[in-house]
Amino acid sequence: MLVEEVPSSKTPPAPLDRFIIGSRIMECPRLPSLSSVNGALRELLSADQSYTSQIAEIISRDPSLTSRLLRLVGSVYHGLNAPVNNIEEAVFYIGLSQIRQLAMITPVIEDFQKMAGRTQFPWRGFWQHCIGTAIMTREVVNAVKAPLDEADYVAGLVHDVGKIVMAATFPDHFAEIHRRARVGVKQLRLIEVEVLGMDHTELGALYLRHQSLPEILVETARFHHSPERARKHRHVIAAVQIADLLVSHAGIGENGNYVRPLAGAWSQTAGWNYLFPTRDEAVQNAAMATLERSLARLPTLLEGLI
Repeated sequence: MLVEEVPSSKTPPAPLDRFIIGSRIMECPRLPSLSSVNGALRELLSADQSYTSQIAEIISRDPSLTSRLLRLVGSVYHGLNAPVNNIEEAVFYIGLSQIRQLAMITPVIEDFQKMAGRTQFPWRGFWQHCIGTAIMTREVVNAVKAPLDEADYVAGLVHDVGKIVMAATFPDHFAEIHRRARVGVKQLRLIEVEVLGMDHTELGALYLRHQSLPEILVETARFHHSPERARKHRHVIAAVQIADLLVSHAGIGENGNYVRPLAGAWSQTAGWNYLFPTRDEAVQNAAMATLERSLARLPTLLEGLI
């Protein structure tokens, strides 16, 4: 639905020179969670033998992770006869795969929240969009081949980090961008370039590169709308493109772009053509059916996570 643009009482900020933007990004806070994501738990989860009691003991050291875990169990397993209040029991219900993802989500989202500060935006919906895209990225990758590590999940989680950097570093421009975006007639990236002088994909890539983070995260931030332009990691970036569109079309969370993708838009993308090059209709339909089932479960899962 289109909304009427409300005139701003303030003079809109002028676009900035690229050199100034780059300089300001260098002053932006770090995301320590992306350099070391819950190391003790990650090491234990990757061990040949993992014991529920050991995992529960490590989780109990982190109140935020504990709270998120118990909320997740309560949300996903709401039909249980009695609420789960014990960490070890919660670990049993959730399983190692989701525990590993929780261990990554919790510190990253907390860092995101600190960086965003008090900037006005529906942040809870945005965190849901980021986590939802991470979960669906893993589902898309799984439809093609078994992932070797968690890089695809983390890439999906941080794909829109440029929007957080923009809110933290250029709050007046960010506010003006989203005032205009709410009209719902123009793509967000076009408005970002008009108002700030750079869109969130380039901003995010500059930030992640300055933080010396892995190239797969830098490339994902930069090319998740155009994976065909990426030099490396194209299969992960293609999966993020598809996941982003699926989550956005389903109206799960908020990403600040009020122009919602049309149904089936993901199957017309460079990412879809790269991951599913065969035109065999049965193969494509099977992949899409799997993704739709995962997408249908997503709102309940996200309610327990954020």
